[in-house]
Amino acid sequence: MTVAIGERIRALRILRGLTQKELADRCDLSKGFISQLESDQAAPSLDTLGDILDVLGISFADFFSSGASDSPVYKNDDMFEKRLENGGNITWLVATAQAHSMEPILLELPSGEKTETDTPHVGEEFGYVLSGSIYLHLGLRKWRLKKGDAFYFKSDAEHYLHNAGKSSATILWVAAPPSF
Repeated sequence: MTVAIGERIRALRILRGLTQKELADRCDLSKGFISQLESDQAAPSLDTLGDILDVLGISFADFFSSGASDSPVYKNDDMFEKRLENGGNITWLVATAQAHSMEPILLELPSGEKTETDTPHVGEEFGYVLSGSIYLHLGLRKWRLKKGDAFYFKSDAEHYLHNAGKSSATILWVAAPPSF
């Protein structure tokens, strides 16, 4: 059984809504060391790994689990929600998505707000507007989508969503590979 320690730490940190600096501060480590761990350029001692896992809220056993017995079903209690500065919400629908090929989220975007601009990267993204209306900005182009519309694109251009409507919009958004 092989466990990519750095990848698992990164996935759990992001899932918990922590920056590298926040995780480092809570473990009395440097941000640079956390960065090195996540890129597998350094290996933690057992004590250090224990401190990191305590902050991330996971046991050694669960951290090193192969996941072979994991259920393909994710209940509401398994999901992780983060409140955004703009008043919106992101809900990670699959808590272990960072260890898989795609990452589905549910995004609630308040009226007049937009997501952060995502820079070009490797991957593809899919979205389905569950309620409200949004604009998809992709490079220099823009499209209006309303409830029931979908989008699909390669992530090789700057992109973001903007809710120019009068009500909140809810979007099912899937990135492959995981990037949220």
